[in-house]
Amino acid sequence: MTRRPRLPLLLRLTRKPLAARWSTAFAATALIGGALGLPGLGGLPVAPARAVAATDFGGELRPPASVPFAARGGIRYAYVVGARPGERLVLTDTRGRTLRAGQADDFGSLIFRELRPGRYRLLRASRGRGESRVVARLRVLAPGANPPTSFYRRTRLRPGLNYVRMRDGIELAMTLRLPPGKTLADGPFPTVIEYSGYQVAAPHDLLSALAGALGGGPAPNDPLAPATSTAVGSVIAPLLGFATVSVQMRGSGCSGGDFDLFDLPTTYDGYDAVETVAAQPWVKGGKVGMVGISFSGISQLFVAGTRPPHLAAITPLSVTDDLYEGTGYPGGIFNSGFARRWVEERQRDAQPAPYGGQPYARELVRQGDLHCARNQLLRLQTQDALALQERTPYRDPRIFGQRSPGSWLARARVPIFLVGQFQDEQTGGHFPEALAALNGRRRVWITLQNGVHPDSLSPSVITRWVEFLKLYVADEVPRIPDQVLALGGVLYRVLADSPAAPVVQSRFVGYDSAARAREAFERDPHVRLLMENGGGPWGPGSIGAPWELGFSAWPPREASPQAFYLQARGRLGARPARTAAVAYRSDPAARPSRTLPGASESDAWRPQPPYDWRPVPPRNGLGFVTAPLARDTLVAGPGSVDLWLRSTARDTDIQVTLTEVRPDGSETYVQNGWLRASHRRLDGRRSSVLDPHPTHLARDAAPLPRGRWTLVRVPLWPVAHLFRAGSRIRLVISAPGGDQPSWEFQTIERGQTINTIAIGGRTASRLVLAVVPRFAGAPLPLPPVGALRGQPSRPYQPAGNGG
Repeated sequence: MTRRPRLPLLLRLTRKPLAARWSTAFAATALIGGALGLPGLGGLPVAPARAVAATDFGGELRPPASVPFAARGGIRYAYVVGARPGERLVLTDTRGRTLRAGQADDFGSLIFRELRPGRYRLLRASRGRGESRVVARLRVLAPGANPPTSFYRRTRLRPGLNYVRMRDGIELAMTLRLPPGKTLADGPFPTVIEYSGYQVAAPHDLLSALAGALGGGPAPNDPLAPATSTAVGSVIAPLLGFATVSVQMRGSGCSGGDFDLFDLPTTYDGYDAVETVAAQPWVKGGKVGMVGISFSGISQLFVAGTRPPHLAAITPLSVTDDLYEGTGYPGGIFNSGFARRWVEERQRDAQPAPYGGQPYARELVRQGDLHCARNQLLRLQTQDALALQERTPYRDPRIFGQRSPGSWLARARVPIFLVGQFQDEQTGGHFPEALAALNGRRRVWITLQNGVHPDSLSPSVITRWVEFLKLYVADEVPRIPDQVLALGGVLYRVLADSPAAPVVQSRFVGYDSAARAREAFERDPHVRLLMENGGGPWGPGSIGAPWELGFSAWPPREASPQAFYLQARGRLGARPARTAAVAYRSDPAARPSRTLPGASESDAWRPQPPYDWRPVPPRNGLGFVTAPLARDTLVAGPGSVDLWLRSTARDTDIQVTLTEVRPDGSETYVQNGWLRASHRRLDGRRSSVLDPHPTHLARDAAPLPRGRWTLVRVPLWPVAHLFRAGSRIRLVISAPGGDQPSWEFQTIERGQTINTIAIGGRTASRLVLAVVPRFAGAPLPLPPVGALRGQPSRPYQPAGNGG
């Protein structure tokens, strides 16, 4: 463990509405994107799609383009276009046995899902006759059965918007953006890809679109400009000298196919995109990197897991590790707040242009872009993700197995630069659970900190990010161009809400070779913990960590489990107490469901958000608190709340909250955990005393036994936090809700359930934290109240049981 000097940083965030905030600064928050998240399940392929009808759009729905009849196979699916609307289509095996049948939608399209790799036949009825005839023979592909190199070499990309065929014939929209003032003749260029389902491939220049706003003018309204959530690739990378290829996910924008959140075709589209771009003669070194935050950060985990031979490195920022537990169903409880809203937005984006969908697709179809128009023909086959979510309350391996970002990340074999926040209000703080798979890997750097969604791109992090890209993609000595340093200053002055440190020049700018700079870079610790982000000298809540720690692994190998036992009168102690029990009424309506409700949700990025973080009423929760700590106590890693539970209901939803009660009488949020009690069965191979892993499988679900104590281990999500000497560690147990800015929970609680927790004796409930022993202490005093980003504060109010 090493302590690093304080680090400069900062992103300024404004009090303007979110839309205006994006428009005012392409980088400060724009590089972030409303984004992110991902709830669980984008289109799930286990149920037949409901064809969207004209009535869904309020009138007559005509195909945006006409195409001849065609059928083709992709990865575990097959599709048909150019059929007659309503026509019955039949899929058989090579012996003629019927396997699937369906009707073409209003655009004359149909998708057959969840097919085994192999050869199939497609039948359609002859006009005016009852019999059917074979009209197509097609091959369904297996994951990993990748095309030969010649497939990628035949495509040539030009600056601006391109349409590129994937292995299954689906076209993706790709926009090539060169560094300002450059042409292909100036190449070769170090090159990166940003792969997203947001409006990423819109062909206009985002920086030009934002020029007016940067000068204090009106917000941009160019439908052909990319979304500001994709500014990492569309603006920042070109300014740093990189060519960027902005790749639009299938089923969105002007790309073909149907949208399905990280199904196998979408994942392997990323492979095809990497290999296609890397084969371009203007790409330096014949390899490409990947960039992006949120949606376009998560996509990198999937693509890297397919192991494209010409992928140089990835830089995922503000990601999730698991579409079920990480964001969609924390603890098995549906996230009906941010996750649901995000899915609804993606479904609107997937509507066919010009009737709906993304602005640039609507505009280009209106202008006569036939490629974009033809690429809308499968959009009515997009599945209703929300309906599928409601039918899928458990972790179905058929759905989530292929949609696990953490599992794909574990397969990656390229250099990785990953950044995330423990209190990310969009993607959530579960993502560090995937990082243990990267321990011991060479050329992997992880930065973790307290904070909110955009904080992964503070000025100091940006400098490290640039260094990584320059060293492992460009093979150049890192240097941030002067105009980028100057632009950062302008942006931070424009965004007056939060003080900001300047973007700093690379520490390697004076090196004489990239090899020497790489050698120095590789001496950085594997894990960098930015401590007390928001508590630095730039003002309370400013984006900046005044000090940091370095470790060789996550969780830190130095951390060990320390148990704090729940005791009578709300105490937390080192040993079990005498047998007793305490109870609470589980009522999610006892507090506001979110800490930033209504329109103020976007204020989470401000230096001092107007949090409405209320204490749990006396009857509706339990609190347990330690005596004042004798020394600074560093917690770094996941935790476990081991509850011996008896309930008046056969199932109950539990939320646990870890806080710091400071010597000044205020209380600061640290981390949460959740669990639906019927999901308490653990995966024994993955679980430990510090890190319980419920399976969330339907076959493992079990009601609580009547009238008996049951051990329920609630996972406390990973965190790194320094509890200062004189402070007290507090645990709160309640119904879900009331602690998160954007998340809400579709809980089974209705205010009627009484949950009783056993303390002491053989049923000693406890909190177990990952404590780093022999910590030398903080270099700075306790931050001001409310200064830590993503960690609201309130006056401490004991719970009804005294803690």
